[in-house]
Amino acid sequence: MSASQESAATRVVLVHGVRTSRTMWRRQVDLLTSRGLDVRAVDLPGHGRRRDEPFTLARARAVLDEAVGDAPGRVVVVGLSLGGYVTLHWAARGGRCDAVVVSSCTARPGGTLHRSFIAISRVIAATGAGADRLSDRAARLAVGAVGAVDVAAGGLSSAGQATTLTAVLKTDPLADVAALERSGVPLRFVVGEWDHFRLDERAFRAAAPSASWVLVHRANHLVSLHRPAAYGRALLDALRDLVPGGRVSGRSTRL
Repeated sequence: MSASQESAATRVVLVHGVRTSRTMWRRQVDLLTSRGLDVRAVDLPGHGRRRDEPFTLARARAVLDEAVGDAPGRVVVVGLSLGGYVTLHWAARGGRCDAVVVSSCTARPGGTLHRSFIAISRVIAATGAGADRLSDRAARLAVGAVGAVDVAAGGLSSAGQATTLTAVLKTDPLADVAALERSGVPLRFVVGEWDHFRLDERAFRAAAPSASWVLVHRANHLVSLHRPAAYGRALLDALRDLVPGGRVSGRSTRL
């Protein structure tokens, strides 16, 4: 890396979960920007400002390519839930990044939980405008009023949720993390203690033994919204540990 690249601010790309948008990251954007980082929170196809664009994995990869662009310095991509699966899928296929941080994506696609979620999503979507109202109420229960406002600020995308989740069936995150392990891209999992997607965590640890893990105590699946301060500290730690190349192999931390 050249001297100009070393001096450039690290670009952090934030990739949201299903049904939400870039605005779910508002508190993390404020934190990271205040530390002088170049932060890009994206909208995936079918979500936020791209709500009218059908979700496909190919187009999702293109969105990340666009966000990374010609960044002059280091690049770290952070994804949660859907964003985590997309980030792993993209990075394992040569997406340009110096480190990956993912959360809430350690359940293998295609299982009973995933297929049940697709079926429920179709039922909810059939309620029309009521789907987003139901989603907003669920968010308030899961992450509180402030977090729910951040979730809803960019618009909710309940109608396309089943299509998005069906596309994710084509991903193989275990193969993706194994590919990152082979390529040497530093990988960190930041997981909520109460996340129901921890079903296959043991398999993910085995697929990427050099990855580091951070457990956020008393946090649910929407860890960045449920415990934003702890999640923010975890992100800053990841940038400090992973970006300069000071990899923390196998370390697990509780926050």
